[in-house]
Amino acid sequence: MPRRSFLRLSRQRWLRLFFFLNLALVVGLIAHQIWLYVAEPKFESVHTLEVANIREVLKERTDYRFAVVGNINNSVSVFQDEIVPLINQGGIDFLISAGNAVNSGQQESYQAIYRSLEQLNIPYLLTYGENEDSDFGSYLFYEYFGPHFYSFVAGNSHFIFLDGTGKSSTSWQLDWLERELAASEAQHRFLFVGLPLHNVVSDAPLFEADNYLNDSRLADGIMALAEEYDVDTVFSANLTLFSQQTINGVDYVTTGGAGGILIDADSSFHHYVIVNVAGENVAIAPVRLNVDSPGWWRMVSSVASTVYAFFYVSYTRFLLIVGMLTLLALRLYRLIFEDRDYYPDFDIDPTPFLGKSLRVAMVSNNYFPFVSGVSVSVDRLRNGLSDLGHTIQLFVPRYREMWQDDSSIKRIPTLMAFGQKGEFRLTNPFSARFRRCLRGFKPDVIHVHHPFWLGSMGLFMGRRLKVPVIYTYHTRLEHYAHFVPLPGALFRNLISHTLIKRFSNRCQGVIVPTYSAEEYLRMIGVKTPSLVQPTGIDVARFSHVEESELEALREQLTIDPASKILISVSRISKEKNIGFMLESLAELQSQGHDDLHLLLIGDGPDREAIQNQIDILKLTTQVTLVGAVPPERMALYYHLGDIFVFASTSETQGMVILEAMSAGLPVVAVRSSGIDDVVRQGVNGFKTPQNRQAWGQRVVELKDNAERRRELGQQASHFAEEFDIANFASAVAGFYAEVLAKYHSPSR
Repeated sequence: MPRRSFLRLSRQRWLRLFFFLNLALVVGLIAHQIWLYVAEPKFESVHTLEVANIREVLKERTDYRFAVVGNINNSVSVFQDEIVPLINQGGIDFLISAGNAVNSGQQESYQAIYRSLEQLNIPYLLTYGENEDSDFGSYLFYEYFGPHFYSFVAGNSHFIFLDGTGKSSTSWQLDWLERELAASEAQHRFLFVGLPLHNVVSDAPLFEADNYLNDSRLADGIMALAEEYDVDTVFSANLTLFSQQTINGVDYVTTGGAGGILIDADSSFHHYVIVNVAGENVAIAPVRLNVDSPGWWRMVSSVASTVYAFFYVSYTRFLLIVGMLTLLALRLYRLIFEDRDYYPDFDIDPTPFLGKSLRVAMVSNNYFPFVSGVSVSVDRLRNGLSDLGHTIQLFVPRYREMWQDDSSIKRIPTLMAFGQKGEFRLTNPFSARFRRCLRGFKPDVIHVHHPFWLGSMGLFMGRRLKVPVIYTYHTRLEHYAHFVPLPGALFRNLISHTLIKRFSNRCQGVIVPTYSAEEYLRMIGVKTPSLVQPTGIDVARFSHVEESELEALREQLTIDPASKILISVSRISKEKNIGFMLESLAELQSQGHDDLHLLLIGDGPDREAIQNQIDILKLTTQVTLVGAVPPERMALYYHLGDIFVFASTSETQGMVILEAMSAGLPVVAVRSSGIDDVVRQGVNGFKTPQNRQAWGQRVVELKDNAERRRELGQQASHFAEEFDIANFASAVAGFYAEVLAKYHSPSR
């Protein structure tokens, strides 16, 4: 491989690795955030212990000092590094936060402030403020510290804490506050409310106009009660300044300099407040930090401190943001700077592989003796490719029943079987024999037929053996949600589509049976090159039967010779919509069309339920549950019929419809993906909406018009000839050659 191509590939792989590492980081950090919220807290009801400590410290004392701080905002450089050491050495008895101690109300912010406060050598209390309430933090404050408003008496003072965030009822708080103050016999009364009251701060910054307590009823009520009951001081935070004002004998102190962002103003500086209680006297003074710094420098340093505090408080959130931005950058890089060509590479030449006998390993979760559409499709492709000279090796489940296996079929041991008759086999995808046989076969191509279980192991082995993997999209998984032990909507609307998209995009080629199936894959985001190719049918086998065998079958089934026979072939299961046909037939019977007889061919888990529905609708003389029919006898049943009917909406292709057409049967089917591509309206049959009247009308039209029935049957037979197994195998072999040429291209 040229050096330039290698370097380009290496860069793409490194970018992809970097992308997935960042994705893993983001997922891990999100999981960490979730864990923080569900993990048991390391601390709780802190105020209970701290109030008891304050009472013990102030016991029988009338002289003491306490500090009030506001807007700590989890600051490390200001509060933790400067204020805490001064408090510990300054003869302070306890500390009270007037609000905004946390950066936000998130879990890690509460844990960070707890770590900072625990460095104090004195008791401490918090006022419930704006930041404590933000980001759904109200319940965390309650759990970690205590109620949003509370009070206690210590020494000769009554300390009352209010909730100014609006979380608590205004009427309830004012009534509670009045009762507290009226019953108080303390010499001093101190109130703490996280937001300052209007008209108590001079020269407040204009852009902080919303940082007041905007509940005028609560603010006016607090001021009125403070004046009536001789409150000494009302403390608050939330403004980035220091303010002290006396109104009608009550001091109002706003302190917001313990760590938050400052502004370039004389009143805005880093500080804390000392309250000195000496008997009847109370003295309040701010302790200013960095007093010699100019205003603009204080603003810059406070912004830097706040940014640092954000990373300190929530470095995981920081990493999460960086990781998400990196993912976005990588995505934008791929969208903008990487050259992409959405057209096929016409320089790729598949000719060397077209004339080569290929070794093809086929991997399927289903195969005979379990009869299903996938089993039939795999077997026909195997036979068709073998006829073209390719060497095929099948890797399929082991069943209890025997089958005509030869050396080209390798059976994988079964771990578990489920289904009514154990027809669904969960093989051992990690089987050493499977890997050994596949490696020993030395395939040129691995062709998988399911996007899970053995299919996933086939994809894995393709990467290990460095060969391309082709996937055939057989099944609309979203219609099989009732088989999966998960919520139906979750599997149907998310998991099934994601599984198909992810698996298809990891393969080198996808084969789809119809254009509607290809359109579905493109809509969910599949970008892998695709081939639209229905499963081939053995046209010769279905076109002719022995008349004597046909007469014997008529006698065996004892059907009224005057009846027109409807044939339907499908698994007897919920997703096949058989109940719709039975209800339509019952409606036709009530209209006098009792000359119809339906042969339901197939078996499945809902056979008993379908038989019960037949009995309830009184269709026992018009419907026969034939059961499973060996593949070699299916042509007889098709030729026995007059019309082929179908109602399934879960098909990716109408393989049984093509078989019926080969036998010369016109079709009446419910319009859906897979059906829409093979039934040509008015040419080889009719497709109708899922409406009983519309469906029944087309059945009656063909029943009563022998000439029309014969015309559509002949056209159906000619249409089916295009889908012979030889054409099917030839198209798939050509697709193999294209994928191999691209896979082994030097520019890859």
